[in-house]
Amino acid sequence: MGRRLSACVLWLLVWQVASVCVGSTLLLAGPVDTARSLAAIVLDGSLLAIAGTTFLRILCGFLLAFFASLVLGSVASSYQLVSDLLEPGVAVLKSTPIVCVIVLLLLWLGTDVVPVAVVFLATFPPLYFCVRDSLRQVDHDLTTFLRVMRVPRWRVALAHVWQQILPYVMATCRNACGMGWKAGVAAELIGTPIPSVGERVYQAKVLLETSDLFAWTIAVVLSSFACERCFLVLLRASRGLATRLALRRSGTSPAVRDDGSSPIATDCLDVRLGERDVLSGLSIRIPAGGSACMLDPSGAGKTTLVRALCGLVPPTSGEVAPLGRVSLVEQSPRLVEGLGALDNVLLCAGGWASGREVRGLLLQAIPGLDVDLPVSRLSGGQRRRVELVRALLTCSDVVILDEPFAGLDDAAIEACAALVRDNLRGRTLFVASHDPRAARLLGAQVLPPLSPSSSSRETAAVRGR
Repeated sequence: MGRRLSACVLWLLVWQVASVCVGSTLLLAGPVDTARSLAAIVLDGSLLAIAGTTFLRILCGFLLAFFASLVLGSVASSYQLVSDLLEPGVAVLKSTPIVCVIVLLLLWLGTDVVPVAVVFLATFPPLYFCVRDSLRQVDHDLTTFLRVMRVPRWRVALAHVWQQILPYVMATCRNACGMGWKAGVAAELIGTPIPSVGERVYQAKVLLETSDLFAWTIAVVLSSFACERCFLVLLRASRGLATRLALRRSGTSPAVRDDGSSPIATDCLDVRLGERDVLSGLSIRIPAGGSACMLDPSGAGKTTLVRALCGLVPPTSGEVAPLGRVSLVEQSPRLVEGLGALDNVLLCAGGWASGREVRGLLLQAIPGLDVDLPVSRLSGGQRRRVELVRALLTCSDVVILDEPFAGLDDAAIEACAALVRDNLRGRTLFVASHDPRAARLLGAQVLPPLSPSSSSRETAAVRGR
């Protein structure tokens, strides 16, 4: 802060010295003369009224561009055809000189509307490209996972997608706010609507009031800076607000749990990824309420089978019976990094589990955990246990765990296995693991191996508990 203030004082001194050297306030008014003019504008009451009118025009244009970029950028990120159709027009807007745009709009629209339209056209391209490109960088694997866990799209958008694109949006808005003020005042300067800052700048130029010209310029710079800071504060606040809205329940208490059980069945399932047959002729039968464990080594196709059961990988041939509601723990971590453990669980299980219940099970799984600490700061083992708690508390018919004990020590594995057994509530359990202890600790039947040489076409019937 001290360095910035010193830099400002230095440039004011340079400005004053330059004004003295020029020797004419008509050509270059100094900071003292400019300060007098600015004080006069403030004292006669014209600054607030005139700058307020200009502010409203610029605000309307900027907000229209902001929300239009959110909508069109979202659509373009999902549909390449829409992106291709919009690309030429937005590119032309980005490259066209703003003065040419102003002159054309003055031919078509009234002078009061032109500043709004110009601000929109000047700020929409960078905001649109920001939203479209940042949405393409979102963790789509996590989005897909949340869909499997039946989290509504609007909750995913608020708790996950908005959190990921917000830093990019804020960075773009830092430039777009200033760009909007420059474009809006330029449109007013050419169209001279009354009252407006641009009209006062034009009058100062005509009357050769250089100090007034500098005073209005400073007013524009300060207004632009204030608007930028205020909008960035609102965007930062939207992070927490979006999370609270995403986790908000429609009622005052969770719904009654209605966990069920659903059989797991595949019939001659073939899955081919690229040039490799990962699964070939696989048929399994796990009755409702049964527990089964697949203990093949890494690379055998366990994760592919899990994804096929959840509908994330289409079968090349054969069938997968519908599973009903699924609670899933994937092999790779699937957590919203900016949220705490409590909020990550509530995002999926909040409709059926209270905050107190979630907190209690989290502390049982991870003693001493700060449940509000962002999961990005947790260890791998702690993150895995958060995912287990989330799967167990989410109401479902089938619980599927892919390498549920990865990254855990022996004591933690035994504790987590007990946690799964105690909270399964009669649901069907399918576990994929390379750890032979998993089946024993979970009381699950071991399925035949997936290796093509031994069994890919055998049927395994697993008894219910």
